[in-house]
Amino acid sequence: MTHSPGLREIRRWRRYLAAERAEAAVYRDLASRRTGEEREILMALATAEKRHEDHWLTLLGEHAGRPLPTDPRTRLLGFLARRFGSVFVLALAQRAESRSPYLDDADATDTMAADEAVHEEVVRALATRGRQRLSGTFRAAVFGANDGLVSNLALVLGMSAAGLPNAVVLLSGVAGLLAGALSMAAGEYVSVRSQLELENAAAHGPIATDSVTSLDVDENELALVYRARGMSSEDAELQAAEVLSGRDAQPEPATAAHNPIGSAVGASASSFLFFASGAVIPVLPYLFGAEGLTAVFIASALVGIALLITGAIVGLLSGASPLKRALRQLAIGFGAAAATYLLGLLFGVSVG
Repeated sequence: MTHSPGLREIRRWRRYLAAERAEAAVYRDLASRRTGEEREILMALATAEKRHEDHWLTLLGEHAGRPLPTDPRTRLLGFLARRFGSVFVLALAQRAESRSPYLDDADATDTMAADEAVHEEVVRALATRGRQRLSGTFRAAVFGANDGLVSNLALVLGMSAAGLPNAVVLLSGVAGLLAGALSMAAGEYVSVRSQLELENAAAHGPIATDSVTSLDVDENELALVYRARGMSSEDAELQAAEVLSGRDAQPEPATAAHNPIGSAVGASASSFLFFASGAVIPVLPYLFGAEGLTAVFIASALVGIALLITGAIVGLLSGASPLKRALRQLAIGFGAAAATYLLGLLFGVSVG
């Protein structure tokens, strides 16, 4: 005698069915924006979700009915996957896979629960690939803008709390913007320039052909070069022997040199712009004539929104909860601003 599902079971199975269909669509949309191995992996995930969909269709039978709308989070994933197909979508998909209810549901097979656990790891690996492909410039943009937001909000609120005229607060904010951005730019220039110079100094130089043709085959001092570069004695001897056996050929092509000055200038300019883009936000209310507590509230609100955005981005990049990281970023930024605001009040009272 076949089991007749109850209304509660039917509703739960239909929710699962809708979720599986939506997740399969997300993976297909992501795959459409990928090529090669990543496309194949994402299509394989979509195929696995289709197997899960078939399981719920079999259980539902005639009760499958019209497709249910999916939950808002999955709909957002689908929208982002179709429009952007970025690492952020994979990070969100990773979190969605980690919340699978199949482990605690007797109607889901053990294979399906195991599939979901593996899917989480597959998506985690794909998201990690995406994070690694993100340029250092992008990460520098997020953190540089955040530095500008926090430091200049703290400066502006501290000056405002001290009761200084609006023009003085505005001038201080602009000075803080320029000072911070120039400091960031100078530090980035020195850092990148020094790093590239160290890399160039440590790079292997080519062994000239005319030097190889004059080497003593019996002594084979060319092997010393490879041993000094980290090869074992045996591997160095073999490598040197291969080079010496073809003396008419260039043993090692020269590698293209980096342009340390150009790279350092680019990094420096980026740091300046990133910091300035954040530092200008708390200055805007004063720039447009707001004063006193009105300016303080507007500046705090604008910076708060920006901190939530940068915090959420950091959370997605790190695979953590975007909401928790956004709130943490907000608490840190407002904590620093509150400290300087209180100092400004104390300073203002002492000179009042």
